Amino acid sequence: MPLLEINQTRYISASVRLDESTAKQVDQYDAFVHASADVLNKALNYAFSKDRDFQDFWKTPQAKQVASALRVRTAPSNGAAEEPAKKFVAGVESTTSVRVVKA
Repeated sequence: MPLLEINQTRYISASVRLDESTAKQVDQYDAFVHASADVLNKALNYAFSKDRDFQDFWKTPQAKQVASALRVRTAPSNGAAEEPAKKFVAGVESTTSVRVVKA
């Protein structure tokens, strides 16, 4: 059995608009838990996992057909080469990250 468990996680960058009070609370919560701005990601995952109605919906064929609400950002059309590690899809910049977790 390997000593390290390697989890490949695909992260995307997205710009979001928040109420000023919400943005302040995100900063305050980051300081409170001594973490980075990953608080939004964790909070959304927590909310999605606790919402039983959403969990039921998520398992339906209709959930797989939901159109993206994100704006589409297209790659440069001037012939410039795009960096291989980044791909622009549905208004977000995709990157591949690898996280090492001790087993």
